[in-house]
Amino acid sequence: MPAASGSLDHWVQLLGRNDPPVFARTVAELAALAADEEKATPQRVTAVVLHDPLMTFKVLQYIQLNRHPIQNAEITTIAHALMMLGLEPFFRHFRNQQTVESRLAAFPPALAGLRAVASRAWHAALYARDWAVARHDIDTDEVMTAALLHDVVEMMLWCAAPAQALRVEQALRADRRMRSELAQRAVLGVSLLDVRNEATRVWRMPAVLQSLMNDRRVARPREANVVHAVALARHSARGWYDPALPQDYDEVARLLGVSAEVARARVIRVALQAAREWRWHGVRPAAAWLPLTAGSMAPDDDALALK
Repeated sequence: MPAASGSLDHWVQLLGRNDPPVFARTVAELAALAADEEKATPQRVTAVVLHDPLMTFKVLQYIQLNRHPIQNAEITTIAHALMMLGLEPFFRHFRNQQTVESRLAAFPPALAGLRAVASRAWHAALYARDWAVARHDIDTDEVMTAALLHDVVEMMLWCAAPAQALRVEQALRADRRMRSELAQRAVLGVSLLDVRNEATRVWRMPAVLQSLMNDRRVARPREANVVHAVALARHSARGWYDPALPQDYDEVARLLGVSAEVARARVIRVALQAAREWRWHGVRPAAAWLPLTAGSMAPDDDALALK
């Protein structure tokens, strides 16, 4: 029996039965690597996949569902997945994929919404990796992957139910004080946090990533690393004067054991790093809105040259 519309099961089933598309640039970059054996190194393939949260999800889900029964260790990073799968089988399996640009060609606002979430996820992933390195985390790539996939269900919503996703976004724009969860419940009947927690279990995502993506476990440093990176990416995407940012800097400072000013400086440095690759997602990055304080960035930095 199909789940009732608006129920948790409904959204998990709907999103689960729609094979996620990936960005056209991902398809083009992987095709170019597949055609050039000298350039097709695991490191380069990993770099391409990680720029696309939907592609990252698909690779990890595939390796998880096709894991050998005697293999106990979970695969939680793209580098490890490629090592286990091999480049030839990888290129063969992921050769023909639908792109988000074709899936949403008739719904430009949804494509723009999806791009914005993917760009935000990339920023969160870079923040999470930077802080994980500073914390000497046992697996910085794992933390980065969790931050990248934290909002993958929201991306899938844009692909599978663009009209509803747009209504959620419009509700949030109409009232900047409204919490995302409230808008989601009003439109979808459930929160995307609940959908994600249930969906990642049903889709058999690695338990470690499920734990790292759990917003309710911020008391533990690794989970806090991911949650604060996602929050900072979300708030900075709305502008660097967002009222939530001072608290974000304080949280990062506590996480790293540094002052709020040092934490803010790290954030700006990573935001500028992300800006240099803004064309991957086609969204003006957070660094484009950085306050022009003395010494904060070079006048000819890529972030200031966006057109």
